Amino acid sequence: MKFTFLISILLVTSQFLSAQNIREDIKNNPNLSAHTYLAYPNRDSITYTSAPADYVPFHIEHYGRHGSRWLTSEKQYSQPVNALLKADKYGYLTNLGKDALRRLQIIQRAASKREGELSPIGAEQHRGIARRMFNNFPEVFSDSATVDARSTVVIRCILSMENECLELKALNPSLRISHDASNADMYYMNFYDDTYKVLHDSAREHFKDITTNDVKHTDFINRLISNEQFALDSIDGATTMEHIFDIASNMQSHDFEFDLYDLFSTDETYALWNKWNKFWYLGYGNSAEYGHIHPYIQRNLLYNILISADKAIASKKNGASLRFGHEVCVLPLAVLLELGDCNKRATSLDNLANEWRAHDIFPMACNIQLIFYRHTTNGNIIVKALLNEEEISLPIETNQYPYYDWNNLRKFYLKKLLN
Repeated sequence: MKFTFLISILLVTSQFLSAQNIREDIKNNPNLSAHTYLAYPNRDSITYTSAPADYVPFHIEHYGRHGSRWLTSEKQYSQPVNALLKADKYGYLTNLGKDALRRLQIIQRAASKREGELSPIGAEQHRGIARRMFNNFPEVFSDSATVDARSTVVIRCILSMENECLELKALNPSLRISHDASNADMYYMNFYDDTYKVLHDSAREHFKDITTNDVKHTDFINRLISNEQFALDSIDGATTMEHIFDIASNMQSHDFEFDLYDLFSTDETYALWNKWNKFWYLGYGNSAEYGHIHPYIQRNLLYNILISADKAIASKKNGASLRFGHEVCVLPLAVLLELGDCNKRATSLDNLANEWRAHDIFPMACNIQLIFYRHTTNGNIIVKALLNEEEISLPIETNQYPYYDWNNLRKFYLKKLLN
């Protein structure tokens, strides 16, 4: 017990120190600045805490984001290319600017008509998740277990679902897998109502107000364009910088032989990461301004998980309920579930970078898994939570972390949803 407690303290301390050094982390690995574009981390070496004696896994409740993808808007690719072409027409591109244009045009051609689509790396992320899920919890997928897979109606989510289902079926051809993507399920798979829209729009305006001066684009543009006055008069420097940063961040979704982070200074990369970390916190986290409502946009999703788990327990059959959607669902669901420190409220937005990081929660292919275990003799049910396949705490007391009594946890969430 003392050893487990010590390990927990060391993990918390390690996470805190890492948060304190996020600027240094980004300097050493610019990919970490990618916020919503961060590629799913390698999970092949994770080990899990053994379940208490006589408890066997039998069911998984899951919600996951689609895998790595192309950017969703054609303008994110074309706007910076057109801006640099305009400067090039008058001979105003620096050598770095010419090389940046060359690289951007290669990416733009590759992305043509693929906006928002799943990339091959994204597909493999989901196959890997399925393999590890199968190998880590083989009892759940034994014999002719049932897998119910649902997706939002977006193609990258559907293909993410199909890649996981195909991998599971290859591992056990006897699995009975149903898969669907329908507007009929969108009320819980990706719910959005007018009340939330008003609040979210307010959060966006708040974000714009407080981050207007967070990122300076002048030095960045002047490294690419030699005529400062032309750049000032003829180029939307802020938008160009933002879009090139989006492309640079999303390069890890693909297999190009070059990247774009060399165009940015360490300070610029950190400033852009910090800006968008504030966006995700205000828009979907437990902020002082909006946290009392934002996470509850996923109340239907959490209720669906609870009902699905009840049905699985009552059936006494093994299997899994898999759901595939978006980061705008995973992040507030993690906050609503109170997984680990996901619902942490920062002391201030100025100190947010040291206390809360969105990309820890929602890289591409991020996922939340609740693993259910049944006692072999008395039938008692316990559950543990995984965030991106790592064990994480739940918001009730337990004397056998990371395992929790399901009845107590279910009561906690139902009460929360009814308040």
